[in-house]
Amino acid sequence: MAKNSLTPYYPVFLDLMRKRCVVVGGGNVAERKVRALLAAGAIVKLVSPRVTKGLSKLGEQDTIEIVAREYQEGDLRGATLVFAATGTADVNRTIREETDRLGILLNVVDNPGMCDFIVPSLVRRGAILIAISTSGLLPMLSKKLRTDIFKRISADYALYARRVGAFRKFLMESLPDSRERRGIMKRVAEAEVHEVARMSLEDMKRRFLKPPRYGKHDTKTR
Repeated sequence: MAKNSLTPYYPVFLDLMRKRCVVVGGGNVAERKVRALLAAGAIVKLVSPRVTKGLSKLGEQDTIEIVAREYQEGDLRGATLVFAATGTADVNRTIREETDRLGILLNVVDNPGMCDFIVPSLVRRGAILIAISTSGLLPMLSKKLRTDIFKRISADYALYARRVGAFRKFLMESLPDSRERRGIMKRVAEAEVHEVARMSLEDMKRRFLKPPRYGKHDTKTR
């Protein structure tokens, strides 16, 4: 059933590590889907009689399973997600029917009305991942926003995430009082990103911890 153009999508990040995903189609779009799934740690099965050179190489390396024929009913069994990139309406409808029967989430390329989920534009900076969507209305705007946001999120943010992540881990292991940890992290959040990005763990301890409240991992003599 076609969806309203203002479908209220629920944003979510999926853990696909070691989950089976199926891509039907062997063109450039299918290759992009496959590579994105592999980057997320998924186990990928591709169904298509013809594939790009890149997909063929992935198959030769046993990085993905390639079923070199047209899609058949049963190909989707056991999948967590399915991507249909066939460019053929009749095949996409048949895939839609099978995913409905099996209760599998489906994305049909360039057809939001047939999708259970859509794939957002992404901005990546180290551990930072920002997803952008216009709810399927205007993909070109998503791409423009991605470019604009990427320019605003400097490399300092990736360093900041790494430094503060390590400091937070230290606090979780060293300070049992959650209220005290929140107070410390609030002070971190108030500091300038570019400044924190250049701090070592020891620098952060000296800057944000109030003596003598150092944790068990701090062995320096005072």
